[in-house]
Amino acid sequence: MAFTSSASLYLGIDVGTGSARAGIFDEYGKLLKSASSPLQIWKEGNCIEQSSTDIWLAVCAATRAACQLANVSGEDISSVGFAATCSLVAVGEDDSPVTVSWSGDARRNVIVWMDHRAVEQAERINSYNSPVLQYAGGALSPEMQPPKLLWVKENLNESWAIAFRWMDLSDWLTYRATGDDTRSLCTTVCKWTYLGHAHMQQMNIKNTKAMDACGWDDVFWQEIGLGDLVEGHYAKIGRSVAFPGHPLGAGLTGTAAQELGLCEGTPVGTSLIDAHAGGIGVIESVPSSNIKSQEEEKMEALCHRMVLVCGTSTCHMAVAQNKVFIPGVWGPFWSAMVPELWLTEGGQSATGALLDHLVENHVVAPLLANRAASQNISLYELLNTTLESMASEIQAPFVASLSKDVHVLPDFHGNRSPVADPSAKGMISGLTLDSSEKQLAVLYLSTLQSIAYGTRHIVEHCNAHGLKIDTLLACGGLSKNSLYIQEHADILGFPVILPRERESVLLGAAILGAVSAKKYSTLQDAMKALNAPGQVFYPSQDSKVKKYHDAKYRIFRALYEQQVSFRSLISDALG
Repeated sequence: MAFTSSASLYLGIDVGTGSARAGIFDEYGKLLKSASSPLQIWKEGNCIEQSSTDIWLAVCAATRAACQLANVSGEDISSVGFAATCSLVAVGEDDSPVTVSWSGDARRNVIVWMDHRAVEQAERINSYNSPVLQYAGGALSPEMQPPKLLWVKENLNESWAIAFRWMDLSDWLTYRATGDDTRSLCTTVCKWTYLGHAHMQQMNIKNTKAMDACGWDDVFWQEIGLGDLVEGHYAKIGRSVAFPGHPLGAGLTGTAAQELGLCEGTPVGTSLIDAHAGGIGVIESVPSSNIKSQEEEKMEALCHRMVLVCGTSTCHMAVAQNKVFIPGVWGPFWSAMVPELWLTEGGQSATGALLDHLVENHVVAPLLANRAASQNISLYELLNTTLESMASEIQAPFVASLSKDVHVLPDFHGNRSPVADPSAKGMISGLTLDSSEKQLAVLYLSTLQSIAYGTRHIVEHCNAHGLKIDTLLACGGLSKNSLYIQEHADILGFPVILPRERESVLLGAAILGAVSAKKYSTLQDAMKALNAPGQVFYPSQDSKVKKYHDAKYRIFRALYEQQVSFRSLISDALG
């Protein structure tokens, strides 16, 4: 099939932790159909791995299924955009997978984003206090790529020797699709310590181009023990970079097009990390009454919004016209999401994953899961209904107050922001011998609220350091839980806006493709045309609700302080 420029549908592809998804959007940003295909994952302690071969097969299966469901052919697809988790891919000179696993299994060539094998390497890198760290909140997380690369070099000598390319997953996907090794400013800046603002003078958002990578810091890589990556002008980790949505190569290669069921030459845009694609897919989704008229005012209005991309984990994305350094919060990253704006990125490493962990491992979970299935609702919808019934039964002043005796610190996978403590642990105060359905409902509510308190902590911290956040926009799987969103509105005292199109990450990916196909002159134009608002959740006007959450929030903050104190006591005892 040959590509024709008259095609008018945009394909967005999102590779998450558990599945690859493909969605087809029309010229108004409306999702026609989507499909998903599951991904294989290996978990052994702190090591979490996937296979790029398996991921590509899932991408192809999801794409073909979405086209079939939408009853469209490859000739109807005008462009392709990719988003993915910030996982690390290793391939050899012939593009074959290179193992990153203790097992030696060559299929396992992807270190998943949430893998924490490189905690010690991250601590060592941070001890050098390199100037580049100021653009990562002052410290690298073990979830970023330099610590993982150092771990491989120190532990898997053969893999380190034969790896020809180290790539963020979304960059690998565009490379697999087009044969173009140009990396995204989003991935390189956010996860690899690339200094994107080195390109500020080259900015031309209406005619983007691939740029020689001039933002790497040689001294940083040499002093942390990865000086061999500097060779060949950083050929293994990125010799050229481009703004998100830049058209790559000559579009889809013949091989990739055949595998995907699309047309050779279909334009493909430079990628985004999945959370950042969610930001692109939602940040302009505000009611018309909130939209400013002048261009400068519109840009300023963007800087009052924070996007919560909430799924397995939650990313907190905010942009500013000037760089703002915030301890414990990643960034500022220039043009890593919205061109010409500085991105700051907070995060919680386990949110949906934490709720699943606590709920699904409870003794009554199988019973409740069966009941939910019989009612054709989700387990969380059933728990929300249970909480409403409990509040009514005991005449509680409001549902949130059911958690009055149970307090949770949600750092079960460390604290990414704002204290940036990967060794932080989860805490639960208020447990009894009760293991009933009602006890699970209260534990679920308390955990959900603790995640919202974590978001409040991040927002307060960001605003104290110069941001002006007063509106939240939410997307991702957790945003479909109305209680989760309402608790965020009540706890932060801000309205939370949901987009019309709930699959915002897929839409963000599709927007990248639309820009690469020159359907829009800039990424901002595409965002304004294809984003649209949906439901708005407003904070409760009941002063008692605010007073309650203020008290719970103080307890939430105290839990971490107590944990640090306990850690010190034990350290002294063992020392």
